[in-house]
Amino acid sequence: MTNMGTKLTIGKAINAGLRAAMDSDPKVLMMGEDVGKLGGVFRVTDGLQKDFGADRVIDTPLAESGIVGTAIGLALRGYRPICEIQFDGFFFPATNQTFSQLAKMRRRSAGALSLPVVIRIPYGGGIGAVEHHSESPEAYFAHTAGLRVVTVATPEDAYWMIQQAVTSDDPVIFLEPKRRYYEKSEVETGGALSAATPMDAARVARPGNDATLLAYGPMVKTALQAAEADTERDIEVVDLRCLAPIDYDTVTASVRRTGRLVVVHEAPLTNGVGGEIAARVTEECFYHLEAPVTRVCGFDTPYPQSRLEEHYLPDLDRVLDGVDRVFAY
Repeated sequence: MTNMGTKLTIGKAINAGLRAAMDSDPKVLMMGEDVGKLGGVFRVTDGLQKDFGADRVIDTPLAESGIVGTAIGLALRGYRPICEIQFDGFFFPATNQTFSQLAKMRRRSAGALSLPVVIRIPYGGGIGAVEHHSESPEAYFAHTAGLRVVTVATPEDAYWMIQQAVTSDDPVIFLEPKRRYYEKSEVETGGALSAATPMDAARVARPGNDATLLAYGPMVKTALQAAEADTERDIEVVDLRCLAPIDYDTVTASVRRTGRLVVVHEAPLTNGVGGEIAARVTEECFYHLEAPVTRVCGFDTPYPQSRLEEHYLPDLDRVLDGVDRVFAY
C-alpha cells in the first residue's frame, strides 16, 4: 500500500493508481501486449498480474483491434477494462473499434449503454526510438466526439487521474508521456478520489502576469523551464491536463489577465490541438489580447529518425522564441 507523501515516478504512480482501482472494484481488468508477466514494455504494470491474477491482468495477442474490440464487449457485460496500447504508433489498427464503436455507442443507444473503457497510450518522442514509436496522435482522439482525452505531466496527476479515468462511464484515452515516465516527485495518495482535482480541469502550474504559456503532457516541464529562464517577464504556465473537453474557463481567465498566449505541443502544427485553442481563445478573449496567439509545435513532417528528433521537438530555445514573438507587437 502506498503511503502519503511518497516520492514516485510517473510510471510508478500510474502503477499505484491501477492497483488502487483494481483493489476497489473487482470488475476492473487490465489487458494488453506484455502487460502481465513482463509488466509492460515500460514496466508500468509491473507486479499487477502476480497480485491480481492472470484472469484480471491479461496478456493479449499482438492485435490492437482485438484488444479494443474485446474491451468493448467486456464493458457491455459490466466490466471496466483498461487497455494498454504498447506504443502510440501501434494504435491505428484499432481506429475502427475506437472511432466507430467505442466513441459512439453511448449516444447511439440514447444513454442506455455505457462503455467505461480506458485506453492507455504511451505517446510522444524524446526516447531515441525507431519508427512508429514516437507519435503524438492526440488530435485524432480530441476531434472524435464521445471520447474523453487526458494526459498527465506529474506523478500526482498520474496517480489520481488514472483512477478517475477508470471510474468514468465515458471512454477515456489516457495519454502517458513516455519520456517523462521516470521523473519523480512527491505524491499524496491519502484521501478520497472524490476530493482530487477533476481530470477535466486545467491547472495553473506556475502563476504569472505577463503572458500565458499553455502546454500539456511532456511539454509542461519544458514550458516551466522556459518560464524560469525568462527573467525579464513574469510568465504563467498552464497545464491543460484534459484535451477533450478542454477547460476553457481556466485558459481564458489566464489569458484575460496576461493578454498573451503561447501554446506548446509536440504534435505537428497544422490542425493540431493548439490551433483549436488559438481559435477559441481569439473568439473569447479578442479584446484582451495584446498580440496574436502563437504556437510552438512539432513540424509538419512525419516524426524523424531518432538522431534528428532533437531538432523536431520544441525545446527551451524554441519556446522562448515563441514568447519573444508575442512581445514583439
